[in-house]
Amino acid sequence: QVQLLESGGGFVQPGGSLRLSCAASGSILSIRVMSWYRQDPGKERELVAQISSSGTTNYSDSVKGRFTISRAGAKNTVYLQMNNLKSEDTAVYYCNAYVTVVSAGIRAYWGQGTQVTVSS
Repeated sequence: QVQLLESGGGFVQPGGSLRLSCAASGSILSIRVMSWYRQDPGKERELVAQISSSGTTNYSDSVKGRFTISRAGAKNTVYLQMNNLKSEDTAVYYCNAYVTVVSAGIRAYWGQGTQVTVSS
């Protein structure tokens, strides 16, 4: 039983910034990988950024240089700092985590999503 809770979404003008947070809770032994995905209605969900337990990061080309993903391991929390936002960044952003849980193997979990709208 693991839950992911996202927060930090909202409305921002082009060129502005937002910081998303994702907190994992439940019977967690460890988290191997945490990621941010995004999706607009009618489009496929795409990977935005991810970070491993070793600290290795990966970004989509569209956000590289503008977004930064980081983790607070002790609190099982991942952040996505989004700078110089563009209208094409508008989407629902979802947190994903590969988690080792008590009395179980490694499982993938999704958060409920948080809306980010970039518009003038």
